[in-house]
Amino acid sequence: MTTLMIFFHHLVAFTLAGALVVELTLLHQPLTLGNARRIIAADAVLSISIALLLVIGLLRVFYFEKTLDYYFSSYAFITKFSVFVAIAVLSSMPTATFLSWRKAVRAGNVPQVEEKRLRTIQATIHGELFGIVVILFCAAMMAKGGIV
Repeated sequence: MTTLMIFFHHLVAFTLAGALVVELTLLHQPLTLGNARRIIAADAVLSISIALLLVIGLLRVFYFEKTLDYYFSSYAFITKFSVFVAIAVLSSMPTATFLSWRKAVRAGNVPQVEEKRLRTIQATIHGELFGIVVILFCAAMMAKGGIV
């Protein structure tokens, strides 16, 4: 069961990263009705991935892996988890914007969004992707017992 949990943890983590890359790529293209639909769909995948990753990760910590003492005494784990929470919180701003587009998209209209708002969303997603790099570094440290 532990191997299966590790597999699902990695699968959902890669799905999360992929959804962020899709959003960022689409946001660098002209905003069309089709792209708006794709962005909303990618953001739904991102939101579901965040929730699943949290649940699976906590299941691994509490039931399938090392002791709680190991995790909560590891600076690498605490940093990794804190950065994950920061990514989840950061993602709420773009999500709120994308959710506000749904009415226009359902009506067949391209959402109206200021260029400044798009730049802010792009910067936020860049920050989230940087957070993933930090998480990967922390995971590598944990795998080798570093910064415990």
